Amino acid sequence: MQQWFQDHPVVSYLLIFAFTAYIFNAVFRPGKLPILKEILVYVMMAVGCFILLILQIDKLPIIQCMGVAVIMMLMLRLRQLYDKWRKRKDGGNKPASETSGSR
Repeated sequence: MQQWFQDHPVVSYLLIFAFTAYIFNAVFRPGKLPILKEILVYVMMAVGCFILLILQIDKLPIIQCMGVAVIMMLMLRLRQLYDKWRKRKDGGNKPASETSGSR
């Protein structure tokens, strides 16, 4: 797989940029930014992704590591949605054993 990413640098760059944008938006987003700051953030992200592409081509598993991070973030999001659905289904009533936790 590493060799394929080395042979296709454009695809590698696009994957790195997409993973970086998702991670930024899911974890580090400070809220709504003005449009010029938003553009500046994505331009700086594009430059940083170029550096990550160089490291990927130099045989470091950047895309694979970022893929694992994105999968873990998606699993967390699915768990949060499941907990929210479960709470709504149960009517918000928790047994006494769950509400009396240690402080």
